Amino acid sequence: MNYIENIYVCLAAPLIIAILCTRRARKQVSVFLLCGMTVCLLSSYISTFIAAIAGQDISEASVDIAPAVEEIMKVLPIFFYILIFDPKKEEVSGWIQMIAVGFATFENVCWLTQNGAENVWFILIRGFGTGAMHIVCGALIATGLLYLWDQVWLRTAGTIGLLAVATTFHGIYNILVSQTGAAAFVGYLIPMLTTAFYIISGKTISDKMKS
Repeated sequence: MNYIENIYVCLAAPLIIAILCTRRARKQVSVFLLCGMTVCLLSSYISTFIAAIAGQDISEASVDIAPAVEEIMKVLPIFFYILIFDPKKEEVSGWIQMIAVGFATFENVCWLTQNGAENVWFILIRGFGTGAMHIVCGALIATGLLYLWDQVWLRTAGTIGLLAVATTFHGIYNILVSQTGAAAFVGYLIPMLTTAFYIISGKTISDKMKS
């Protein structure tokens, strides 16, 4: 086992204990956080495998392969949940966000382990930027599912379209943060500003969902 699997075990263990020891409402939070971390780990395997077949290095794969793989993998647990449990549409939004949080948390910890923790300010910017990016991508798909929930064919088409938008947003983020200087700063800033806008407009979106 290398360091990624070791990190996964350390982070997953408390969540598994929480799943076993808590009641259903609280248990679901831990389940979807664990799902997010798990699909992050699986995404790294799949992206590495595809990159090896395509003959791409890490930097090329982070732009061409990783965004699509990661966004698809983040959606799969919620699709399974919808098919098995037929939840209320308000629940789906929250659980997609929990998957995104778990994914971003695991990714940040792995990055921190690999790159060190000397520059606290950069770590803060990188941590918030990556977290915000995954939250925004999750919010895109969640909002589409909520608006298109009542018509299955439209829900499917809309989700595919929003998945493409999320993948593009993710790819642009990866391109920018792989640079240095102002370009990287702009890359980290874009999802944070988008998240701020989403938070500000969130009450209006929630009201529309209920109407």
